[in-house]
Amino acid sequence: MASQGFWFSREGFTADVVGKLLQKTVLSPWKTLPLLLLAHYTSKGRDLALQNPKAFRALKVLATLAVLRRVNAFLNQRALNNGVADTYDWNREVVVLTGGSNGIGRQTAKLLGNKGVKVAILDIAPPSQEEALPSTVRFYKCDITSASAIAEVAATIRATMGEPTVLINNAGICSSRTILGSTEAQTRLQFEVNTFAHYWLAKEFLPAMIKRNHGIVVTVASQAGYTVTPNMVDYSATKAAAIAFHEGLGAELVTRYNAPRVRTVLITQGFARTALIEKLTPEDTWMNPLLHPETVAENIVNQVLSGNSGHVLVPGATGWFAKSMRGLPAWFSHAMRLRLERLMRAD
Repeated sequence: MASQGFWFSREGFTADVVGKLLQKTVLSPWKTLPLLLLAHYTSKGRDLALQNPKAFRALKVLATLAVLRRVNAFLNQRALNNGVADTYDWNREVVVLTGGSNGIGRQTAKLLGNKGVKVAILDIAPPSQEEALPSTVRFYKCDITSASAIAEVAATIRATMGEPTVLINNAGICSSRTILGSTEAQTRLQFEVNTFAHYWLAKEFLPAMIKRNHGIVVTVASQAGYTVTPNMVDYSATKAAAIAFHEGLGAELVTRYNAPRVRTVLITQGFARTALIEKLTPEDTWMNPLLHPETVAENIVNQVLSGNSGHVLVPGATGWFAKSMRGLPAWFSHAMRLRLERLMRAD
């Protein structure tokens, strides 16, 4: 595993590292506002402002952006959490995690288990024995495309671990084929795993959360859900549908089920070093690094343990760009899709 430090992420020196540095310095209101106040209300500050008018104007712009950014973050947080707080006792909560035997899911299970959280992994194959998972993590064989199989496993989980309060819809598959190159069975299976399973799992575990007005539903989608990618159009479509599921669920919890404390979390990550992309050739650049599974898992776990709704974009730089794609001119977005074809071409 690559090391992490202040100046580097696990992926190395990337655009996100620069972005975080800017957020902690020139885009932090706690850094820029005091300087602006000193420039206004102290004689030395006023002298420096007169001597350096361009720097003073830049400081005012940065301070304004920093404040607006912080206010926007506060309003987003309040809106997504419906203006109500909730508390979690992580020694008593039970997490259901799909696709937890490998890749991002396995790392997520490990991180939660290391904190003493009870985790039920739902997967078709057990975790490999190369590294033992924490004792609070248990594996349950389950075909999540089958509502009856989910119901059967859910009964066992309730009897052995307790009523689940967190559902992490992480399982996903990708066939990396063109529209005409994919069979009916391959396309249907992707929708079954990447989209429909979210509905079957919610139907099983969400009613208890609604009854208690307490719980979290995590939707692990993909930045491909924002930027439709050639050679994997069906995958992009399943992830776009998963994003819609997340957004609609958050609204229904408030308007139809009167459960404003049930949290919804959306994860839209770029491609990671997992078996999901073994046949593809995604880029690994300063702007858009190929992620380590641990990086995505850490972001998932940190958001879950916060007990708040939210949207996690990782990498943040390309995540913000991908999310904005739908609002960009057609000539630009179409050109980007053509470029993505070269990146996502199967070997």
